[in-house]
This record gives sequence, structure tokens and C-alpha cells, in this order.
Amino acid sequence: MFTRSATRVWPDEPTVRERLFSERHDLVSERTLDVEADSARYGQLDGPFHSYERTVEAGADEIVERTDYRLRIPWFGWLFALPVWAHLARRGSDLDHPARTKPPWWAPPDRIDERQALVLGLLAAASMSSAFTNTLFTQTAEFAAENFGVGDFGFGVGGAIVRAGIIFALPFAVLADRIGRQRVMRIVAWAAPIITAMGALAPTFPMLVATQSVGRPLGLALDFLIAVVVAEEMPRNSRAYAVSVMAMASGLGAGIAVMALPLADVGPGGWRYVYVVTLIWLVVAVDITRRLPETVRFVREHVASPPFDRRRFAVLATVAISANFFVAPASFFQNRYLREIRDFDAGTIALFTLTTATPAGIGLVIGGRLADIRGRRRLIAVTVPIAASLILVSYTVDGPPMWLSAFGGGFIGGIALPALAVYRTELFPTGNRGRAAGLLTASALAGGVGGLLLVGQLLDRGWSYGQAIGLVALAEIVVVVVVLTMFPETAHRELEDLNPVDRLSAPSDRGSP
Repeated sequence: MFTRSATRVWPDEPTVRERLFSERHDLVSERTLDVEADSARYGQLDGPFHSYERTVEAGADEIVERTDYRLRIPWFGWLFALPVWAHLARRGSDLDHPARTKPPWWAPPDRIDERQALVLGLLAAASMSSAFTNTLFTQTAEFAAENFGVGDFGFGVGGAIVRAGIIFALPFAVLADRIGRQRVMRIVAWAAPIITAMGALAPTFPMLVATQSVGRPLGLALDFLIAVVVAEEMPRNSRAYAVSVMAMASGLGAGIAVMALPLADVGPGGWRYVYVVTLIWLVVAVDITRRLPETVRFVREHVASPPFDRRRFAVLATVAISANFFVAPASFFQNRYLREIRDFDAGTIALFTLTTATPAGIGLVIGGRLADIRGRRRLIAVTVPIAASLILVSYTVDGPPMWLSAFGGGFIGGIALPALAVYRTELFPTGNRGRAAGLLTASALAGGVGGLLLVGQLLDRGWSYGQAIGLVALAEIVVVVVVLTMFPETAHRELEDLNPVDRLSAPSDRGSP
């Protein structure tokens, strides 16, 4: 973390002087430190910077504005370095408008503080680790199955068993509600990559499935705890934005797994080297252990064991099951489809995945901001059927249309994801938010298991990939209907407004774990 400077020279004109010699309230909210006739100093009252000072000095015919700042965003500070510098350097050029009170378009809709910036960066790094462990089996299973001589049905059963391993993640969800999010995240951040990497030593396909049935769920436990911490730490108008950042980081983690996939072409057992790469995420575990704080809402007094809203859970679980009934097989069978039907090798599969999935990152940015500003429900209703249709098309055509439809499906799906994902932690109180997130993840996995088993059986019976994926895609109709008729709108609302029990807890019921 280094001190950076943004300096700009302006003409000494009345409008410019008035603009520069005033407090700014955009990415950072300033406070006046010192003002004289031809000079002024402003510091940070509220904002994401570790240190911040803006000085303005007027000369004979020019005004020099200099901003010195230190921004502490772990792992992803480089990504924000240029946008932050550019924003600070050109703020005074916006002379046709009054001083803006909103952050720039690429920043969260709410102004975040230094702690929230730190947590956001750490959680994004953890999201990369989680996504890598969750993606690894999906990307390598086809190569391992071929190496061990496993057929379509056995391949599908293996995928289903790995997803059923979610039962190993549920105790961590309950534990997080009892002893805290921080302590449990430390455990799974270490355990997930270590156990997943053991797949490199598997002597048979069932043993590979066994290792991933534990390692992958631990990665999922890390993922749903990340979602809980995001909900509890971020301001009310920026939760979906934060979810989109986590999803982009997850995409990067999954992308690293895909980029490692060409190692599978080294030889019949080359897929084992991809599992060894998992150990790089132990670096993230070290950082999580050192710097991740406990969430403000968990530390604050709250009802330790509030009633579990079964109706809300049933509604959210229905959507989770229905969505993953399509998404899981569409994702899991993609590599097999490309290898069997389109005759792609590992390198071409990696290129296809990276080329068609990368646009989802842009969609995530757009979707997160739209969900926070415009609301979640209508966004889901519009984007989900379009994304499902385009992904289905990619299983029925060849050549450029296949690449373009997969590209479009990833982009539109990226827009939908933040609005869908943010619900799983918003509608439950602090005392059982972890448990609800874990159970919803398990519900989604159950839907995925059903989709995988069905598609695997249909393929073994001679159905085409397009026919099988088209059948499970019908589940997305359920997603749209339930969201429109039964989901509340949660944008712009505090978690305590959505969960009144966190406001109304009696002293005898309250805990400060």
C-alpha cells in the first residue's frame, strides 16, 4: 500500500475557484482542515481511504490541486488504482454541475469506509479460492472419467455425488451462527484447498469423487459465508454491487481453473496436475486468517436463536432448486459436449470457456448496479429467460453461432446473478442467516443433482444434448413466476427492516457472541 498523488493545474477563474475551494462529497466525503485566501486543505470525513488529503493553492493565474491518498483494498487494489486516480484528478472539471454527492459509476452506490473496502478485497480473494475448488471437478471430471474408463451414466452419478456432499458444509453454516463468521471462514479457507488438492492422488474415479465430495462442499461453505459477510458489512444500497464483485472474483478463480486445464493434455493422467494447482489458494487462507474482522452485525447484540421463517425459506428454496436444475447440467456437461460433439481438445475448451464466460464479468457489474438502483424482481424476470434461451441455443448449433449464443447467455446471466444471489442472505436475521444461506446452497445443489441425473440418463438413452438441456431449461419458468409473485423487493432497505426480529430482541434473548 503506497501513497499516491493526483495533481492538476486549473485556470484561476471564479467558477473554478468556487469549485475547488469547497468540500467534495463523492467517492470521499471531505472535511475542511484549513482555509486561507489562496490555499486550503481538506481531509477525509468518510470514505474508503487509509489516508487522504487534498490541497488547493492559487498562484498568479492558476490554481494547483493535489490529492495525496492511500487506498487499502487487498488483492484487487491494482484494479481500482487507475479509476480512483482518474476520478480524483478530474473532479474539478465538472463545472456545469453542483458538487456531486454520489460516487462514480464504477464504485458502490453508497460511499463505503476503509473497513468495508478492506473486507471487500479479502472476500473477493476468498471468492477466487472458493470458485476454483467448486469449478475444478466440473472442468476435470471428463478427463478423469476418460482416464478411468467411466461412461455417461457413471460420469453423471459422480457429478451428483460430489454435489450431494453439500451435507458436509451444513455444520459450518450452523457453527457460523454460533461462534461467528470469522472463525469458521478461517477453517474452511484452509481446509477446502488442502482436501481438494488430494484429488491429484486418487487411484480410481470413485476415490476422486470421494475427495471432491468433501473438498468442494468446503469451498461452497466458504462461498455462502462470504455472502453472509457481504450482507452484514455492506450498506443497504450496495449489497447487490458487492455480490457482483464477489461473482467477478469467482469468475476469475474459475478462470484460473480453466487456464490450468491444458495441463490435462500432458498425458493420460495430466488432469492430476490441475488439482495440484489448488494449493496456491493457501496464500488466501493466510491473509483471511490475519486480517478478516468479525462482522459488525454479529458482534452487535442480536437474538441468538430467532424463529426460522419456513415460508421465506420455502420460496427461496424453490427458486434455488429450479434455477440450478438447469444451470448445473448446462455447466457440468459443457466440456463433455464440446469434447464429444465438437471434437475440442483441452486447449480449445479452455479458450471457448474463457472467451464466452469473460463477458459475464461485464454483465455482473451492470446487474449489480441495476439491482441496487432499480430493484431486483423485474431484473430477474427479464434476464433469466433470455439467458437460459441463449445457453440452450449454444447446445444446438455449431461454429460462430455457438460461440455467440454462449457469449450472450453468459453476459445476460451475469446481469441476473447479483439480483438472485443477494436474496439468500437478506431475508433472514443475524441469528440464523448462516444456517439459511447453507440450507439454500444445499437446496440449489439438490436441484443440480436432479438436473445432472436426468440429463445423464437422457443422454444414455440417445437424447441429443440440445433436447436434454432444453427439457431442464423449462425450470427457469418456475424461477420467473415465483420471483414475480412471491419475492419481496429488498433494494434500498436495511437488513433490520427486512428482519424486524433484529430490532425487537428482548434482553433475555439477546446474545453478543
